[in-house]
Amino acid sequence: MAAPEGGAAAGLEVAAGREGPGRQRKSRSGEDPRKLESEATELGDQEDLTFREKYWEGSQGRYRERTEKHKHDSAQEDEWKHPLEKKANYREIAAPAESPGGSLSLWDSPTPRERKRDLLTGESAEQLFRRPKIKFSIHSSKAGRPRSDTSFSIINELAKMGDPEVLEMVKEEERRLNRDTSFVLEMTESMSSRETSFLLSEAGLFDKDKQSKDSIFFRDGIRQIDFVLSYVDDVKKEADIKILTTLLYFTGKAEERRQKFEENLRKTGLELEIEDKRNSEDGKTYFVKIHAPWEVLVTYAEVLGIKRPIKESDIPRPEKAPFHFILGPLKLPRNVKHPDPEYFTVQFSRHRQELFLIEDKSSFFPSSARNRIVYYILTRCPFGIEDGKKRFGIERLLTSHTYSAAYPLHDGQYWKPSEPPNPTNQRYILFQNWARFSYFYKEQPLDLIKNYYGEKIGMYFVFLGFYTEMLVLAAIVGLACFIYGLFSMHSSTTSIEVCDPEIGGQIIMCPLCDLLCDFWRLNTTCLSSKFSHLFDNESTVFFAIFMGIWVTLFLEFWKQRQARLEYEWDLVDFEEEQQQLQLRPEFEAMCKQRKMNPVTQEMEPHMPLKSRIPWYFLSGATVTLWMSLVIACLVAVIVYRLSVFATFSSFMETEASLKHVKSFLTPQIATALSGSCLNFIVILILNFFYEKISAWITKMEIPRTYQEYESSLTLKMFLFQFVNFYSSCFYLAFFKGKFVGYPGKYTYLFNVWRSEECDPGGCLIELTTQLTIIMTGKQVFGNIQEAIYPLALNWWRRRKARTNSEKLYSRWEQDHDLETFGSLGLFYEYLETVIQFGFVTLFVASFPLAPLLALLNNIIEVRVDAWKLTTQYRRPVAAKAHSIGVWQDILHAMAVLSVASNAFIVAFTSDIIPRLVYFYAYSSNASEPLKGYVNNSLSIFLIADLPNTTAPLDKRDFTTCRYRDHRYPPDHQEKYSHNMQFWHVLAAKMTFIIVMEPLRKLPRRRRKEDDKEERNLGRRR
Repeated sequence: MAAPEGGAAAGLEVAAGREGPGRQRKSRSGEDPRKLESEATELGDQEDLTFREKYWEGSQGRYRERTEKHKHDSAQEDEWKHPLEKKANYREIAAPAESPGGSLSLWDSPTPRERKRDLLTGESAEQLFRRPKIKFSIHSSKAGRPRSDTSFSIINELAKMGDPEVLEMVKEEERRLNRDTSFVLEMTESMSSRETSFLLSEAGLFDKDKQSKDSIFFRDGIRQIDFVLSYVDDVKKEADIKILTTLLYFTGKAEERRQKFEENLRKTGLELEIEDKRNSEDGKTYFVKIHAPWEVLVTYAEVLGIKRPIKESDIPRPEKAPFHFILGPLKLPRNVKHPDPEYFTVQFSRHRQELFLIEDKSSFFPSSARNRIVYYILTRCPFGIEDGKKRFGIERLLTSHTYSAAYPLHDGQYWKPSEPPNPTNQRYILFQNWARFSYFYKEQPLDLIKNYYGEKIGMYFVFLGFYTEMLVLAAIVGLACFIYGLFSMHSSTTSIEVCDPEIGGQIIMCPLCDLLCDFWRLNTTCLSSKFSHLFDNESTVFFAIFMGIWVTLFLEFWKQRQARLEYEWDLVDFEEEQQQLQLRPEFEAMCKQRKMNPVTQEMEPHMPLKSRIPWYFLSGATVTLWMSLVIACLVAVIVYRLSVFATFSSFMETEASLKHVKSFLTPQIATALSGSCLNFIVILILNFFYEKISAWITKMEIPRTYQEYESSLTLKMFLFQFVNFYSSCFYLAFFKGKFVGYPGKYTYLFNVWRSEECDPGGCLIELTTQLTIIMTGKQVFGNIQEAIYPLALNWWRRRKARTNSEKLYSRWEQDHDLETFGSLGLFYEYLETVIQFGFVTLFVASFPLAPLLALLNNIIEVRVDAWKLTTQYRRPVAAKAHSIGVWQDILHAMAVLSVASNAFIVAFTSDIIPRLVYFYAYSSNASEPLKGYVNNSLSIFLIADLPNTTAPLDKRDFTTCRYRDHRYPPDHQEKYSHNMQFWHVLAAKMTFIIVMEPLRKLPRRRRKEDDKEERNLGRRR
């Protein structure tokens, strides 16, 4: 097969140096080392030294010591220590017969590089075959993995450094170890172009009638496309390209970068095929298709420690789960739930390929592993030296708009299965069994998700599914508590007394605002009193305790599920992705100094702390400013509520048309509803702007690695959203109505606005209203945004692109027109879930239906996320993860806080404890213990004691009014001071908090035990 220039040409360059049937070498170990070193120096002058050769020279001292040790061990051992490595007639292979004539042929003659290395190492071919198993990995030897041979340790380090010649080194080592293998790659095509060395010529345009638009192969129909790069090379027609891009094009830097980058990609062994812009739908975009051949896959699979099967597992899966006859409709078909058999797997080794189950090399590595390998190479491939620094990585090229996009391909269309010769369309299977809303009741095909999108995305959906399953129990109990309140609402003694015209109708309440508000009768709050009983009843205490236990069990069961998943997905010995620990290009660009890394003994970019302190101060000041802005907006909403309450009160009293709605829309309820809606709008606006600002601030901090960047952004975003979403709820739960004072001595906000009072039934109903509006509004808005935004954006992008309808709308163009998931895509999904977890746990005592709303939202959320990933987004690059990361620590912190917050809500916001104190200590009615509670909970105030700045303008013939508190009456010698019942109630509230304290400590205690187990496990390793 012919290969194009510059594409498979790289393979030819490598293959051209492959050896023939074998080469006879004699051991030079017996000669003088100084003489050998002298000869090596002379040979070094015969050729230009490459980076690899400089690396060899720099480490020859250490190499010689280890080689001498290998020789010493080899001389003492006559038998193989590694039986699996023994090959038949290895001595004959190592020392083949000479060619006729007694001399070596052209293919047998060693190259100067090989002669030089033989002189330095002093090893014979026979000694090479006596080496122990060669296995290199990115993991440290402390983890219990086999240690690598010296040469392959060097190759491994060069691969991680992005050396484009690493594949040539690997193949050179293969030639030394496998002299019975020789093949030459043929050129597939011959092309040239003015813009790149690999652009299509006029005759190279493909025939759309012969090419399927769903093809995921090169034009030869054999090599599969593993990755696609795209760029636009039309400055005049593309008016929306940024100024930086335009300058790069005019100066030729972008073209130079691309040429060097693609040249180095070919050196690594990747094969490239470029589609000219004349073939694209818009007539402007070039597409660079990338294929990873077998040699590249096996080399980097070993570097990345990818595990592959060696034997099919003989451990049978459980056939039937408990209650399978009930859960049967929820199950997926077995071939969808478990698409592949279970295997015993080990980390891949290209020297032990005979151990692995390789039936078909084209399908041995799944597409997720292939695009992960290619992306690993792309992120490390250099593209030149600028400003005296080596520049590398596709991320930097995307940032500078040298390339416009980089993405792996989907398997095919999501609405139809693939046609031969394309492989199985897993995207179609996922859409049919996972991304359809009609399958909302079905379980998720987690193994298929993991195989297609990688473990990191798979872990998110496992967590979301597990969280949704655990919400079922909490939703059932919460719904039961709500139903109990619903059925007992009309029999509640408190509500009956408030609504009774003879009791509540005769109680005159003190004005709720100064001057404008009038005295009012208690029975006007009849309906709100009944609504309060829905959520503030005897079941409130039970549900608060239940949720304290539930949140602890949720975290414990999730850790068990996560541990089981680590075993099932071969993540037990997983270490952090090397990509996450890689230096960010922005960090390198800003660094002016370099420092020796004490671990790797290499010079790395270094930024002194004094250079970063100003940015840290700016970051901290900005976060503080925005959180202060949230508090300021909350105060503004409070001022709004205080200001409009008097307006609502006077307007609703004088407007005759509102007589029919006054029974259920009181001034208090109207103010609470309007204030909650206004607060929700402010929350969305602040959240929109802070997302942009937090990303900018994090970049200004110049984090060193991608992991540091994500951790810093997580901290900022979570702190802000915690304050933004929960501050109003905390205000209603713990501050409103607690520092009001009493008539004649009210407290004032800024000495202007009188502090808000709670309803006579308590502030719990207002907290419930606020929580319902914010939680429901956020979930509805979030789902609509996630579904509509990418759909509309993709439609508009396709509409702009379809300018040349006669051209083939190819597979790579279809994916190019989709929305990008982005490296922070999962971050926002986790953030949304954790914020919802806070609503479910922090204030659940005031709203037992919160778990039910979260359950319904999550059922929809799973399908929305699945639908948008499968149909509206480009395929993300596969990545590994063994846990949900820092979010697990955040969940633990929220679990501890939730127990305390619910205890305080029951104690200080709910009216249940004052009722219980009255029931057991102050009630004198044995048959109806709560009878008279309303009158007991209201204190008496003499209207004559009201100051002129507070008393209503219209005089009334009342002598006293009532207000909610436990204080002495005006005829007592300690009038208006707290009475003994107040202190009894306070003692009962504190007792309840102390009783709830063990539940608060339980998640923290379990967390300490887990940390201790992890430390012990680390020591054993």
